[in-house]
Amino acid sequence: MSKPAPVPATVSPPPGGRGQGFLADVRRIMPLAWPVVIGQIAVLAFNTIDTVLVGRHSPQDLAAFAVGAAAYVTIFVGFMGIVLAVSPIAGQLFGARRLEAAGDELHQAVWLALGLSVIGCTLLLFPQPFLWVAKASPDIAERVRGYLLALTFALPPALMFTVFRGFNTAVSRPKAVMALQIGGLAAKLPLSIMLVFGVPALGIPELGVTGAGVATAIAMWAQVLLAFALMRRDSFYDQFKLWGRGLHAPHREALWGLLKLGVPMGLAILVEVTGFSVMALLISRIGTLPVAGHQIAVNIVSMMFMLPLGLANATSTLVAQRIGAGDLTDARRLGWHGMWLGGMIATALGSLIYLLREPVISLYTTNAAVAAAALPLLAWVVIFHLADALQTIAAFVLRAWRIATLPMFIYAGTLWGIGLFGGYALGFNLWGGTPDMLQGAPGFWAASTCGLVVAGVALTVLMQLTLRPTKPAA
Repeated sequence: MSKPAPVPATVSPPPGGRGQGFLADVRRIMPLAWPVVIGQIAVLAFNTIDTVLVGRHSPQDLAAFAVGAAAYVTIFVGFMGIVLAVSPIAGQLFGARRLEAAGDELHQAVWLALGLSVIGCTLLLFPQPFLWVAKASPDIAERVRGYLLALTFALPPALMFTVFRGFNTAVSRPKAVMALQIGGLAAKLPLSIMLVFGVPALGIPELGVTGAGVATAIAMWAQVLLAFALMRRDSFYDQFKLWGRGLHAPHREALWGLLKLGVPMGLAILVEVTGFSVMALLISRIGTLPVAGHQIAVNIVSMMFMLPLGLANATSTLVAQRIGAGDLTDARRLGWHGMWLGGMIATALGSLIYLLREPVISLYTTNAAVAAAALPLLAWVVIFHLADALQTIAAFVLRAWRIATLPMFIYAGTLWGIGLFGGYALGFNLWGGTPDMLQGAPGFWAASTCGLVVAGVALTVLMQLTLRPTKPAA
C-alpha cells in the first residue's frame, strides 16, 4: 500500500477549514454529498430509460440489451475505477495548494482515459465471450453486436467525463458534475425515443436496441464537450493552469501513480459489480419468479446505495484535502465522522424500508407471486444496507490515503468467496442440510449480507490501523 506524499509544513489550509466536532463535520460533508446522490440517480436513470423503451420495442431487443449492457458495464466500470484515481491524488494536491500540479493530474488522467478507451472499444467490437456465456441465439447476437458497436462511440466520452467527475469531486465542485449528469439525462430521453422507435417524418429509422446505444453515445459526447467548455469558461479553473498549451504531454511518473492507485480501485469495483451480476445469473437458473423478485430487491437497495455513495465521495474528498494540507488530525476525525454519519443514516433508511417493504414492493409489481418472491429478500435489508454503507465509506476513506490494494483482496475474499460461493452453496443446497428458508434466492442474499458484513469489519479494522496516529520519534 502506498503512502501519501509528505507535505511541507508551510502549506496553507484548503478551503473549508477545520471542523470542531461531529455536527461541524456533518455540515462540511453534506453540501458535497447531496449533489453526488442526485447525479448518480440521473446516471441510473440512463439504464432505466433504455430498459423500458427497448422492452416495449420487442422481447428480442430487451434480451440483446440485457447481454450488451452487462458487457458494457463490466468493461466501463473496471476502467472507470482506474480513471477515478485522479480524485484522491488531485484532492491531496488541492489541499496542499499545489494547484498547477492538481491541474496536470487532470491532463494525465485524460491520457489514461484515452488509452483505456482503445482497449475497451476493442473488447466491445469482439463480444464473443459475452455471447458465449449468455448462449445467445444468432438473432440476439446480431442485435448485441449492433448495440455494442454503437457503444464503442460512447466509451471514450464516458471515460473522459469520469476524469471531469473525479477532478471536480477532488476540488469540491460536485454541483457542476450533477448539473451535467442531469443535462445528459434530459438529452438521453428524447434521443432514445426517436432512435429506438424511429421518426419517419424526420427520416430517422427504427433502430431498436442499437438506437439506444446511439442515443447514449450522442448524450455522452454532448455531456463531455459541455464539461470541458465549462472548465474553459469558468474562472474557478484558471488557478489550475489547465489551458494555454493544449493537452499536457504524458508523464510516465504521473501515469504510473494513477495506475498504481487506479488498477486496484478498478478491480475492487469490478469485483463488487460482478459479484452481484453473477448472483443474478445464478438465481435465474432457479426460475422466473425468483429472479424477478431478486431484480426488484436489487433495484431497491441500488437506489438506497446512492446515499452512502454520496457520503463516501464527500468524506473522501475532504479527507484527501486535509491530508494534502498536512492536517492529519482533522483528516482522521473526518473519516470517522463520515463513518458515523453513514451508519446512522443507513440504519434509519434500512429500518424504514424494512417496515414499509410490502407497500414499497407493490410500487414495482401487482403480481402477487413476484411480490412474494421479493418480500423475504428484504428481510435482510437493514443489515445489508448498513454493512454496504460502512464498507463503502471505509473503502473511499482508505483511497483518500492512497490505499487500495489490500481492500481489493478483501473484496475478492468477501464478495466472491463468502457472498457468491456461499450463496451458491446455500441457494442450491450444495452440501445438503440447508434450511428451506435459506434455499434459492434467500440463500444468496443471506450469504451476500454476510460477505458485506465481513468486508465492512475488515475495512474498518484496516481504516483503524491506517488512521492510528504514529508516535513521534523520541
